[in-house]
Amino acid sequence: METKRCGWAAGSELMIRYHDAEWGVPRRDDRGQFEFLILESAQAGLSWNTILQKREGYRRCFAGFDPEQVALFTAHDVERILGDAAVVRNRKKIESAVVNARLFLDIAARHGSFSAWIWDFVDGTPVRNAWKSMREVPSTSAASDRIAAEMKKQGFKFTGSTIVYAHMQATGMVNDHLTSCFRYAQV
Repeated sequence: METKRCGWAAGSELMIRYHDAEWGVPRRDDRGQFEFLILESAQAGLSWNTILQKREGYRRCFAGFDPEQVALFTAHDVERILGDAAVVRNRKKIESAVVNARLFLDIAARHGSFSAWIWDFVDGTPVRNAWKSMREVPSTSAASDRIAAEMKKQGFKFTGSTIVYAHMQATGMVNDHLTSCFRYAQV
């Protein structure tokens, strides 16, 4: 019997592994939250498969997704990353990752952790949707609108509502697996 998955996961073994093991699994650790903020921001205008293919490059260039180290990056570090084909070489996206790291740490200091802050927007519990087709899955939500507005107010870059909603899906704040997908009941 064939395993039923969300339609977007077809096409590459990398996408299937990501879908089956990570997407929609609640992440409550700050490093995991920071990793997906960087990756989702980098993905703007590109395919998720492209970002997954470059994920190890991002991990290497962005200090293992350690926000404390990334917050200390200088213009020299930005130039170093821009010269590395293992990541998407977009100056604004790379510079925004450094700025966002500093803001991420500020939120973490004020709220105990960034994860606690962002999860508070869904009352600490994953939103469990019940979509039957990919056409039903939204690109934003009221919660992503609120989070994005708050992040923008604090100075975050590349964190509009669509990117924030993708972040929520990736980190399990929202279960958007289709009801026919084997992962729907698991997460």
